[in-house]
Amino acid sequence: MSDHKPAGATVLYDAPGPKAKVRNQITAVAFIAILAAIAIWVIVTLASNDQFAGEKWEPFSYWSTWKGYILPGLWRTVAAAVVSIVLAMILGAVLGIGRLSDHTWVRAIAGTLIEVFRAIPVLILMVFCWFLLAKYGVVPSSQLAFTAVVIGLTLYNGSVIAEIIRSGINSLPNGQTEASKALGLRKGQMMRIILLPQAVTAMLPALVSQMVIALKDSALGYIIGYSEVIRSGLLSSARYGNYIPALIVIAIIMILINFGLSSLATYLEKRLRTGRRKVTVPDADDADIAASENLPTFGTK
Repeated sequence: MSDHKPAGATVLYDAPGPKAKVRNQITAVAFIAILAAIAIWVIVTLASNDQFAGEKWEPFSYWSTWKGYILPGLWRTVAAAVVSIVLAMILGAVLGIGRLSDHTWVRAIAGTLIEVFRAIPVLILMVFCWFLLAKYGVVPSSQLAFTAVVIGLTLYNGSVIAEIIRSGINSLPNGQTEASKALGLRKGQMMRIILLPQAVTAMLPALVSQMVIALKDSALGYIIGYSEVIRSGLLSSARYGNYIPALIVIAIIMILINFGLSSLATYLEKRLRTGRRKVTVPDADDADIAASENLPTFGTK
């Protein structure tokens, strides 16, 4: 019996034959045609209701619209996202490393916190934090919504990042851990010096994806009165009566920001991978000098 597999076959499925390829192409074309028809219908419907009329878009040519509504809302969105991402990275690192601890009680606490915060929707976390902070007057009322949004995003995204860190470290070869132990490194030193730096490259795309999610989830602060970019855009549309154009402009802004984050992640990942490839074996002269001086023989060209 031959073990030859068709080109493109994997352990999960067989390569499609000629009829299957034609059927898949027809399905793809039909799906695209349906999406195009829906898009055309939406555009025609909006145009028939004068949503694309010039006067609907004219307010966005005024500096007062951007200064009074869009830019302040965008700043509050970015501020909440940045603060929560930084705190979530710290919380995620603590919980993720805690779940890999040699102590059972540390693993149990970290695992419980991760599962609890991941299971609760981020909107409920924001609302709960808002009521809790308001009841006990922990922060000034002017900062109440911002603090609740940041805490909610931090708890949820921190628990997700903890799992990303844990899986990234576990994906490393066992030889890295064994070599670290052979060198006499403690668990903390092994994590900080050996494992985490190597896991960064593997974790980076997932981490940036979680940053994008945090940025988008900051819009949920609208429910508790946080004036982020969507709420600010709707306030401007209430003044000028251009709801659809305002939402389109806000959507374009968010797409550009998220695309920028994704592009940054791709660039950083390539740089990290390229930097690793540059590490080479040193020349013979360098190795002899290092051996005579009892120095490590690592080098770069």
